[in-house]
Amino acid sequence: MKRPAPRIDLFDVRPDDERAFVFAQDVRVIEALLFATPGPVTQAMMKPHLSKGADVEALMAALVQDYAPRGVNVLRIAGGWMLRTAPDLAPVLADQIPEQRKLSRAAVEVLAIIAYHQPVTRAEIEEIRGVSTSRGTLDVLLETGWIRMRGRRRTPGRPVTYGTTGDFLVHFGLDSIQDLPGLDELKGAGLLDGRIPPGFSIPSPSDDLEPLEDEEPLDAEPLDFMLVSPPSDDETGP
Repeated sequence: MKRPAPRIDLFDVRPDDERAFVFAQDVRVIEALLFATPGPVTQAMMKPHLSKGADVEALMAALVQDYAPRGVNVLRIAGGWMLRTAPDLAPVLADQIPEQRKLSRAAVEVLAIIAYHQPVTRAEIEEIRGVSTSRGTLDVLLETGWIRMRGRRRTPGRPVTYGTTGDFLVHFGLDSIQDLPGLDELKGAGLLDGRIPPGFSIPSPSDDLEPLEDEEPLDAEPLDFMLVSPPSDDETGP
């Protein structure tokens, strides 16, 4: 049976307490990785730098607990962990954060549809919205890095399918796409009208990287021309 993680002061460990000392050193290594890495740090990224047999879940539980009362928290995001500002301090730092480009209402609607219905085509987005969707709206979302072209639907015309990215999860502080709010949460936040039509439901989103049965990978786009290096002065003809 695996022994529980030791309850220790991470900053007051004696070297002669070998188990606690190794645990504390592993925590320090993870802390350094979180500080130095701009994106989520996964278990696979941590393992090569930790002691043999290190229990990553126990290490992260200790680090999360240690950072909980601080101005920076350790959060589970996009399948890994990141250092993020404590939520209650967001108003204090509002003036220090560069203002990001605001999305239009159409772009927000399209982003929500892609997040919940992915993989989804442009025609399917338009069917859900009930209005046409300009290519420019999709281009804006592609530029943000929050959506990607997943593949092509195995239907006539082979339309492109869209899905969200890891950057989408990071920006919105989600560990996985399944953490998107459900029907009850959306109603509680006032984002859905109380008079919901019978049979209305929120789909269960999935951002599986593998193509679905009705999808195929995107083809590599052929080049319009071939780049050929010009002959050097010392080359001679046949």
